[in-house]
Amino acid sequence: MTGLPETAANVSPLVTAGALLLGSLLGKDLGLPFPTVSAILEATGASRSRAYELCGALRALLPTLQRPPGRPAAPSPEPAPSLPQTEQITRAALDFVMRHPGCVHTGRKRTHYGHVYRRFVLELRERHADIELDDFAVATRVPLGTLKDWLRVPAVPAPSEPTDGVASKVTPEPADATSTYVETVVTAWSTWHGSFSDFCQHLWEHWRVPLGRTSIASILAAHGVRFPRRRAGRSPDELALCGAFETFFPGAQWQGDGSPITVTVGGEPFTFNLELMVDSASGAFVGISVRDTEDSAAIVESFNDGVTTTTEPPLALLLDNRPSNHTPEVDAALGDTLRMRATPKRPQNKPHCEGGFGLFQQTVPLLNIELRRGIREAARQLLVLVSQTFFRAMNGRPRPDREGRSRIELYADKPTPEQIQQAHLALQERQRQQELARQTLDARQRPEVRALLDAAFESLALIDPERHIRLAIARYPLDAIVDGIAIFEAKVNALTLPEGADARYLLGIVRNLSEQRERELITEALLRRRVAVYDRFLAELVVARDKVARANPDPKHLVPHFTDRALAAERQIDRFFWLTAATDLISTMTLDERKALFRVAACLINATHHVPHRDRLDAIRFLADRVVPLS
Repeated sequence: MTGLPETAANVSPLVTAGALLLGSLLGKDLGLPFPTVSAILEATGASRSRAYELCGALRALLPTLQRPPGRPAAPSPEPAPSLPQTEQITRAALDFVMRHPGCVHTGRKRTHYGHVYRRFVLELRERHADIELDDFAVATRVPLGTLKDWLRVPAVPAPSEPTDGVASKVTPEPADATSTYVETVVTAWSTWHGSFSDFCQHLWEHWRVPLGRTSIASILAAHGVRFPRRRAGRSPDELALCGAFETFFPGAQWQGDGSPITVTVGGEPFTFNLELMVDSASGAFVGISVRDTEDSAAIVESFNDGVTTTTEPPLALLLDNRPSNHTPEVDAALGDTLRMRATPKRPQNKPHCEGGFGLFQQTVPLLNIELRRGIREAARQLLVLVSQTFFRAMNGRPRPDREGRSRIELYADKPTPEQIQQAHLALQERQRQQELARQTLDARQRPEVRALLDAAFESLALIDPERHIRLAIARYPLDAIVDGIAIFEAKVNALTLPEGADARYLLGIVRNLSEQRERELITEALLRRRVAVYDRFLAELVVARDKVARANPDPKHLVPHFTDRALAAERQIDRFFWLTAATDLISTMTLDERKALFRVAACLINATHHVPHRDRLDAIRFLADRVVPLS
């Protein structure tokens, strides 16, 4: 077999055979002379099947050797790979933050989240409920603890006293602000979704606006886009009550009260209760006691100290309504001394004690001692010495309002037998009237309510030896009592009960709930009356509600929408309208569906931080009372 000459391309005989076969096929179509297949195979030494296989491959490559004129066609795009679910969540969160500047603000110590971002994260969680909460927190860059707080349905504490929610307008005085700065402030606020403090920081750092917080607030108030809230002022009747306390003579009536005093020793703070006995007529400080807590033993100890100081007990002792002040131990220590109750929530009933504590706090230096051994006992002894020194000095200080006479001199004045008899009869009559009022109140109570309160007081370990507080609570509606007990128990379990809170705190919760319930029923009745007559103020709301319901009647859509409208309402009646619309819709469903929708609405309300905390809690309790009514 004759070998082929070596070519510059250094092509194998098999490829050469394939190329010659392709040439013979193309030449045959054009009528050109070309070697036969047998001659090509014999000359190259290639096998027939492999040569034809390479011939087909070369023929398929021919169209690619020359492209048509013009830009080559773009290859068809490959389908984008499906992103992991966590990455989709992260991208969605990033897009939201870019569209809502200020909704997430990272400071030097912590990150602040605007209510719009909280709402977005809650909605995102609803769409990706199958993702583990830990992975969801990592994807949204929200700490797991913070995310759990957003998703938790809060316990409803007692509503606070109603305040005047009308914010007074601020008179703007942006004297140093140019028109450019004013326009910048107003424009930036229109797209801002964070707090006012973060907004000021945003203006200083990113917009270089050289204005203070007051000037920025004035600009926003002048344009009617933000008004700061004002706190309610001091009660105007405090001066009118001055001098209204009835006194008889020194030694006729004492007042007892306690106050926490903190002593720092060796850098560690210790808090003790300073129990004080003060004579009402002379203002003399007759007895003190220093103990860990304000309890019956503190009353007994300070009372005995006062008897030691003055050599005889008073006719009556005025104490506040703390249950530990009215126990059999206290009555045994008082003996023939009448135990009187102060009017609840009126510090003016014990002005001498309150004034003594105020002078003490203003006069004594900072109680701070550095020691290494026995620091607690040393702190207690120090407080005993300081308080004794102070009050003994006060007893000997001349009083300008008493013609320069000191408390000791005033207390030394001996009353006549007629004065003693008159004061004793007056105090006995006052005590008798209090007891008759308590018995009358006791007779009005329902047995089942009293049994409920007895069981609750026993389980919560609340002290009420004379049943005064239980009788006061039993006057309120059953709904308020049941809700108040539940709230108090929840605070105990959550360790959020204020220090020193007792049965009176439960009474305050029940009272606030009853008053709040009354206001809600009045508002709801007025609202339904207005809807019935198609009041012109509510016509737009009715149209908006019906329009949304027709567009998407799904309750899972309507309840969050109604909740959003309620929280965005500026008028209270508008808020009650949308909350009522939500509750009317929820009440038509099964119990499990009602629970699920209530939880969704409660989470949305809890995440709307631009609404005051008290208003959010009122809205949640409004829904709870109507989703699962007790009667």
